[in-house]
Amino acid sequence: MARVTVEDCIEKIPNRFELVLLSAHRARLISSGAPITVDRDNDKNPVVALREIGDGTISPGDLKEDLIHSLQKYVEVDEPEAETAPMIESQGGDDEGMVFDTMSEEDLLRGIEGLSPPDRRDD
Repeated sequence: MARVTVEDCIEKIPNRFELVLLSAHRARLISSGAPITVDRDNDKNPVVALREIGDGTISPGDLKEDLIHSLQKYVEVDEPEAETAPMIESQGGDDEGMVFDTMSEEDLLRGIEGLSPPDRRDD
């Protein structure tokens, strides 16, 4: 039964490697509860997937797109980005009241040299 099914599928998907990938993906979908489009006839999921592809009830293009989508970790959306975030305005409206602390490189080095590691305690 499966041999006849594979020969029918080769007409729809000529690349055997791609046929294996798509039918395996469809069989996993069936196992996870996707509705089947042909009679089961006491067949296992891989044979049902091949029969669906061979009978044309499942489009190979749609199945390929679904397989690609299931393998993607990050999907980039080609939508235009919104404008950049607006600038935050200060409360008073003037920047003259803001004071920044500045430190020269020499002051920074003196401060670092003054640091010492904590004393080790021998318990």
